[in-house]
Amino acid sequence: MELILLLGIALFIVVYRKNNGVGVAKFFSGQVTSVYNKYMPYSYEVVKEKVKELGQDYSAKQYLTQLAIFGALAAVISYLYFRSIFISIIYIIIALMFVPYLAYLRSQRLYSEYLFEQIQIYTTNVIMEFNTTQSFVKSLEGVRDSGILEEPVLTDVKHMIDMSYQNGTIDESIEFFNAKYPYYMVKNMHQLFLQITKEGAKDSGEALENMSMDIDSLVEGVYRDQMDRKEFHRRFLTFGVMLYFLVMTMQFLLGQDQYMKMVDLWYVNLTLHAIIIINSYFLLSGEKYYNEDVGVE
Repeated sequence: MELILLLGIALFIVVYRKNNGVGVAKFFSGQVTSVYNKYMPYSYEVVKEKVKELGQDYSAKQYLTQLAIFGALAAVISYLYFRSIFISIIYIIIALMFVPYLAYLRSQRLYSEYLFEQIQIYTTNVIMEFNTTQSFVKSLEGVRDSGILEEPVLTDVKHMIDMSYQNGTIDESIEFFNAKYPYYMVKNMHQLFLQITKEGAKDSGEALENMSMDIDSLVEGVYRDQMDRKEFHRRFLTFGVMLYFLVMTMQFLLGQDQYMKMVDLWYVNLTLHAIIIINSYFLLSGEKYYNEDVGVE
């Protein structure tokens, strides 16, 4: 009976993670795509340096605080499950090893948000410049010289200009930028400029105005999605941590003495470890998805 109850807790965690209504399924549906890793191959050194430049990197105090929180949480949960200091020390060490990984995921998110803002600036201002110059390359030069773009987008725009003059066409430069920044607003805007350039549209003002409105709508949707993600992320972590403490219900029902006798059984011990590992895996998966793919979906 006790083993069935314990297995029931493990099954509840797995079923909850997989079937918590439309929200969770939708939340994890895009994880397998890994768009960030495929299309934005910037090294962690570049990401870390930019986050530091933006003033959003962890201070030593914040980093130590996070280490303390993770260590304390791992100690409490593991001791609650196994009543063993030795096992608790092992779980504390494992938990502390994941802190740098979580800091890396956070840096990815901050850098991705920064890039999205830069791309928004790029698309909006190229359209504005084109209304004046009626030339895509001249528009790029105007945005380049305006001082509103920052690295790495600024360097990539300069490369686009060089490619356009070398090849005598904008096709390859657009392909380069689309591959580097696979945002919908970039691809749609570049496609419009290709059509204007090749078809020689006489009146592009209305098309560009519509494109500008589409970009504004897309940006609004992305920022709304960010707010929704933050709220869901908060609730996701809260409930995820609470699931660790379901074992307290079993201890309350069985009593401490009977529970400790169960823990001595190898299959019960293995099941308890599985509960912790499964819940930790899904929490890390949720963290990974929350911290990537800003504006790319």
